[in-house]
Amino acid sequence: MNPIGPVSTARRLWRPLALYLYAASGLLVAAAFLAKSPVPLFAALPLLLAPASGLALAPSSALGARLTWAAEGSGAEVTLRGTIAAEGRVDVRRLEVRFYTVEPLEPVAPPKLELRGGEIRFEAKYRAPYPCLLIVPRPDVLWVDPLGLLEVPVRVAGDALRVERFPPEVSNIGRSRLERTTSAPGEIRSRAIGPAGEFFAVRTAAPTDTYRQINWWATARGGRLLANDYHLERTGDLVILLDLRPTSLGPEKDRQLLAVSRAAALGIASSFLSQKARVGLGLFDEFLTAVPLGSGRLQQFRLQVALQKAEIAITPGPAERLGVSMRRYFPPGVTTLLISPLADEEGLLVLPHLRRRGFPAIVLSPSPLPMLSASPSDDRGEAALAGRLLRIVRRVRVGEGWREASVIEWEDYWSLAPLVDFLARPVLRRNR
Repeated sequence: MNPIGPVSTARRLWRPLALYLYAASGLLVAAAFLAKSPVPLFAALPLLLAPASGLALAPSSALGARLTWAAEGSGAEVTLRGTIAAEGRVDVRRLEVRFYTVEPLEPVAPPKLELRGGEIRFEAKYRAPYPCLLIVPRPDVLWVDPLGLLEVPVRVAGDALRVERFPPEVSNIGRSRLERTTSAPGEIRSRAIGPAGEFFAVRTAAPTDTYRQINWWATARGGRLLANDYHLERTGDLVILLDLRPTSLGPEKDRQLLAVSRAAALGIASSFLSQKARVGLGLFDEFLTAVPLGSGRLQQFRLQVALQKAEIAITPGPAERLGVSMRRYFPPGVTTLLISPLADEEGLLVLPHLRRRGFPAIVLSPSPLPMLSASPSDDRGEAALAGRLLRIVRRVRVGEGWREASVIEWEDYWSLAPLVDFLARPVLRRNR
């Protein structure tokens, strides 16, 4: 979003309390006429003057403020901290801040506001029940008169905030070796620098460097942390597919599973892009929307934009269409990661079509079981029985998927350890 500056005129809005006062004063005036007594008029006069005083105190020109904020925390903890600096002669004590709650974030406590000089410092704590990729809109800022009868919107200059929460394993998953894809004729692979390969140079250590990358002899001589750089050999190509077709779980559960899938897709793609691998993206709803293979920061931005726009399809496309469309955008044999909940038989039908078209996939399947049933306090009762039946059905469906592809069951959304372990065993992947 682009910053919005103040305009020339201020828009004034009455609050419900002012309307109640006007209604009460009208009833008192009507009672005075019916009773033919001036006493109700004296009671109605203060009710009429209170909103007028709010109009007199309201600013005549539009108000402006500048927002600076950031998201902090890790895992399920999301803390929004920032400042709202008022522009011009604005009494910050009369400003009111309203925050938006975006799914799936859950407020932990009411936002804390602190007035310091001509600015407001705030802290809002939320909890993300599962990995997510979302945009938090700017908070609304209002000028309110002392009686709380009139409000004037303040034009806030600042950007919306992007919040990304990934499982911690995504930082290491990009180091897995990928199967190579034949380069196009005339393509020249540029030399790249990375954490493994042939020694290249010594540089200042970064927070993401491992203990193995630290050059301890050079660190002892230089008095500061130094790390080794190596000539990086491109690990290969990766295509990430998201199945956006609706399932039998219903729209609400589909949106929650999509949030988990989008976060996993962006985290995995970013990790492999950091290792100089080429990454592509396919979004399959009614048709296939593809982001071709690419690398670098520009490719990461393309993937972020495409994943942010991904929504559950209204009209699902046939499974065979995905296998046919893949040939138009990606070379056969590329490592393909399909992220699908496999909630019904339609999700399984995609796998044989991908394999027959030359795209044997690795399936990362976020399990809907944590969202379908809450864990009961004991192992008895109808809820526990329903949970066991759902788990049996899920196990059967995952077993059917193994006939066509390697299926990684993803039940703990905050851990991608099963996928990392699978990618670390190339022999199993080669024989899948």
